[in-house]
Amino acid sequence: MSANALVIAPNWIGEAVMAQPLLALLHQREPSLRIDALCAPRTAAVFRAMPEVNEVLELPAARRRLAQLGGACRLGRRLRSREYRRAYVLGDAPGAALAALVAGIPERIGHRGEAHRLSINRAHEPQAAGALPKVEHYARLAFAPREPLPGSLPVPRLQRRAERERAVRARFGLGDAGPLIVLCPGADQGPARRWPTRHFAALANLLADEWPEAQLVLLGSAGERPVATEIAALSGQPVRNLAGETGIDDVVSIVSQAGGIVSGDTGLMHLAAAFGRPQVAIFGATDPRHSPPRSPRAHVEWLHLGCSPCFGRDCSLGHLDCLGRIAPATVFDSLSKAMRFEAAGIRSVR
Repeated sequence: MSANALVIAPNWIGEAVMAQPLLALLHQREPSLRIDALCAPRTAAVFRAMPEVNEVLELPAARRRLAQLGGACRLGRRLRSREYRRAYVLGDAPGAALAALVAGIPERIGHRGEAHRLSINRAHEPQAAGALPKVEHYARLAFAPREPLPGSLPVPRLQRRAERERAVRARFGLGDAGPLIVLCPGADQGPARRWPTRHFAALANLLADEWPEAQLVLLGSAGERPVATEIAALSGQPVRNLAGETGIDDVVSIVSQAGGIVSGDTGLMHLAAAFGRPQVAIFGATDPRHSPPRSPRAHVEWLHLGCSPCFGRDCSLGHLDCLGRIAPATVFDSLSKAMRFEAAGIRSVR
């Protein structure tokens, strides 16, 4: 029997992770509900790791193509045979909402917006920009419009796939004797959101001294490879630079088994938290009080200087103190605590 609810997924890894509590709530409230997820390729692997998802329908092209009327209509006709009763439209992709309308899905649920004026028929009023963290923003769709959220919500949780994890380690020659410690420089986010390369390199040296049996891995996009290469060279350690060499399925399988992971405020930060991996999240220009990694095994490093958060890509003051003054030894100590299973929780914001 076809699934009877469709989640039209957001287009970014972090937002996909933060949508998982919505699916958990839907399943709690209606255990018989079968949920499919319609995803762009970059988030499909994330939804495949959600136990609530029955089937992942992967879009063949970038989501922006759906904004074209013809593409949305063709997709809607393909979806019609699945006889969905409800569609949950996450994000602001007008073509995706239109496809749900063309598919004849009776109830189309989302946040009211210009793009959804005609396509959504159970509309939640949008909050002011940044008023709600994404977890709460998406979770509202499990309830009636204007119904208050409960006092507590599920936290994002993803399911590991051991066979896939072993296959990825074998394919990249990562071995299985020691833990993987993953460093994610996140260069695409801009200098004000990226811990300095010299600090990552110094951290790699500290980690290699403490855990000589560990495999140090650099993850990132092809655009982040130059920064990852610089980190590896500065460290002088045999760091495995996989930036630009992995697909999103590979990234998910590497992060899911990481013995420790260090990142900035990126999608991979949320991915690691959802898998419950020991991690340190380094914040500079952004605010961990808004969308922190929701895991008791996550430690947050944030100096909360007078100029932070500014949410810029570049430091308007030219010093990058919000990141440069977070010392490698501090991050090393935090990661060591997380890797040794000390349930210190998320570090209180200073």
